[in-house]
Amino acid sequence: MTREVRKVGMIAGSGALPVAIAHDLRRAGMPLYIARISSLSDPALEAFEGASFGLGAIGALFSAFRGAGCDTVVYAGVVRRADPSTLDFDAEGLALLPKVLSAMREGDDALLRVFVEATEAAGFKVIGADEAAGGLLVRAGAYGIHAPQSSTVSDIARGAQVAAAIGAWDVGQGVVVCDGLVLAVEAQEGTDAMLMRVAGLPEALRGRGDARRGVLVKRPKPAQERRIDLPTIGLQTIENAAAAGLIGIAVEAGAALFLQQQDAIARADALGLFVFGFVPEDRAR
Repeated sequence: MTREVRKVGMIAGSGALPVAIAHDLRRAGMPLYIARISSLSDPALEAFEGASFGLGAIGALFSAFRGAGCDTVVYAGVVRRADPSTLDFDAEGLALLPKVLSAMREGDDALLRVFVEATEAAGFKVIGADEAAGGLLVRAGAYGIHAPQSSTVSDIARGAQVAAAIGAWDVGQGVVVCDGLVLAVEAQEGTDAMLMRVAGLPEALRGRGDARRGVLVKRPKPAQERRIDLPTIGLQTIENAAAAGLIGIAVEAGAALFLQQQDAIARADALGLFVFGFVPEDRAR
């Protein structure tokens, strides 16, 4: 975090990421105001300065940030698409609505860019979760006691290629590969639901608890706005990958976030899974 930042305003959706960032910023002594998205954010965030806002309350949210003295904004957590007709928009939200509706037809990354641009136009600097909480960024190499074996390295490489391909179409960030066969790609359902689909496949296609095979690979979309929606893994990812019979999880080093690291690594060690930060071939050259 740069010293020029006076106070961070967080727009917090669901999941563990907003809580992790909030605690990381508190430990660093950085002032923080959290705009909790109503009915989505973790109740633990109520222990921090902030307030709750509806998805259409864009003007009220920015006004709250200004009133709290925020000059920098970080987006964190999951916000699923909502039917705009069900939202209560304020004047700023209504002004942004045409761009939102247009971007919704293009894909998630286009939609996220609309909100980043609106936040910057309101006078705030937007930073990524990796800058707000650098300790969450995935490093290169293996975590824990397990590492990819030679038979798995090719699955990671293929998964990285496929993830880049689907990401170029703004489809998703994750893919599961087993013995060279693509078992699943991530779309709107998210990583956890994708892993549940894999768990329902015949064991002949995937691994099982006593004979693990296959890898979950995650990386950003090639043209992704990296200040929002970096690939993220955590304890739940470990559990779901294990339930799907996978032998490991590989995420792009320096371009993904790893939450609950101590607990997640211990659980992966116990279950026999590796967690690995890979450097893709297009960056290694």
